[in-house]
Amino acid sequence: MALLTWIVFLPLLVGVVLLFVPKQQVELIRRTALAATIIDLALAIKLLMTYDPSNPALQVVERLSWIPPLNVWYHLGVDGLSVPLVFLTALLSCLACLGSWGIAQRHKEFFVLYLLLQTGMLGTFVAQDLFLFYVFWEVVLVPMYFLIGIWGGPNREYAAIKFFLYTLAGSVFMLLGIIALYFASTPHTFSIPELVAQGRSFAPHFQRVIFLAFFFGFAIKVPIFPFHTWLPDAHVEAPTPISVLLAGVLLKMGGYGFFRISMPMLPDAAQWAAPGLAVLGAISIVYGAFVAMAQTDFKKMVAYSSVSHMGFVMLGLASMTSSGVHGALLQMFNHGIITGGMFLLVGVLYDRAHTRDMGAFGGLGAKVPVYGGVLSMFSLASLGLPGLAGFVSEFLSLLGGFSRYPVITGICVLGIVITAAYTLIMLQRVLMGALNERWSRLADINVRELVTLVPLAIITVVVGLYPSVMLRLQDAAVQGLIAWIVGGPS
Repeated sequence: MALLTWIVFLPLLVGVVLLFVPKQQVELIRRTALAATIIDLALAIKLLMTYDPSNPALQVVERLSWIPPLNVWYHLGVDGLSVPLVFLTALLSCLACLGSWGIAQRHKEFFVLYLLLQTGMLGTFVAQDLFLFYVFWEVVLVPMYFLIGIWGGPNREYAAIKFFLYTLAGSVFMLLGIIALYFASTPHTFSIPELVAQGRSFAPHFQRVIFLAFFFGFAIKVPIFPFHTWLPDAHVEAPTPISVLLAGVLLKMGGYGFFRISMPMLPDAAQWAAPGLAVLGAISIVYGAFVAMAQTDFKKMVAYSSVSHMGFVMLGLASMTSSGVHGALLQMFNHGIITGGMFLLVGVLYDRAHTRDMGAFGGLGAKVPVYGGVLSMFSLASLGLPGLAGFVSEFLSLLGGFSRYPVITGICVLGIVITAAYTLIMLQRVLMGALNERWSRLADINVRELVTLVPLAIITVVVGLYPSVMLRLQDAAVQGLIAWIVGGPS
């Protein structure tokens, strides 16, 4: 089997093996699952190192006939749009697996479902056939439902059902769009590259209808206002490692759908819909920031911040400029790194204090200085401090947005100000002031927890100081996408 097949299916293979391990062997189950994610990360790094960023074409392509009567192919491949997300998925899956040591029950079922989830996420980013893409997209839904519904918080059943129904509703629209594209293509095909090549031959009215069908599927996943209401419930009730993957990877699946399918496959409809996407992105930025500011629950605040930060993805993408699209794609990567770290930090504090009420803390900066330092760094990255990763992608998205939608982009600046406000208020509530005596024996962050955070911190600093390390990876694909949609690089 070739490299991409190994990357996608190694977690599933190990998950099947774990089914035959006695459930009492908790340490063996944990170590085996962790080993699988480490090997998968190593393969993803190999992919990253062998990828040629100057080549805009699909690379590491694997193509086999799967269902010949329907012209369905097992077709995998990567380009500058997907390579950063494959690496992000493998990295967060590995770190969140290490962060799953605190899971207290039904370890075997947890790690089997966890590895199945990883396969679905990775497959979504490398599938080059719409039928295969849809299979991986739906595979993600099942383990996530059980991971929230079984190992989540007090309202886990409600949150899991809400997540399932929202995502399934969006998937139904997406499936109808896929079927319509199949019958509209000549010859009938599910191949993403072939459908992109035929994109301009589809009638404008047909493109708009199909764009809307895909929009519902992808917008719910991003999530864009007003399709975001499932997200805070799912985040608050999900166990910490699952919150990391939910924010770090699953939201990117929606954004990736716009990059890979909606925009290039339906270019005329993309230009028609761009102003609406910019407006929804701006609403998400400002609304998400205001609602995050109103939260007292630490985890819910981070959850609503994701709504705000993912709004920059839609703004940058809607600009259809080089800087805007670069910023949107980089924002997906940066948000995964930074918010993944934030959820891990929330989990560290909750494991010790068993509360997420920010008002219950205070003065922890002196009591747990290492934790305080790491939390401060990720918080400053989240608010977009220059020199850290969050600033670069947000700046590029705003730059691209301003060139086409100056008024809308001006409104988005309000979201940045509010983000700075609620982030600094959170740091004041948790780290500053007099120490609450309840936490006089609170232990600082331990080595295992630091190991899950240090790689994310390093990437946050490196991308912040040297963003071209990521921009170079995605440049050829971004320029090709813009040239195809608007008829030439911007």
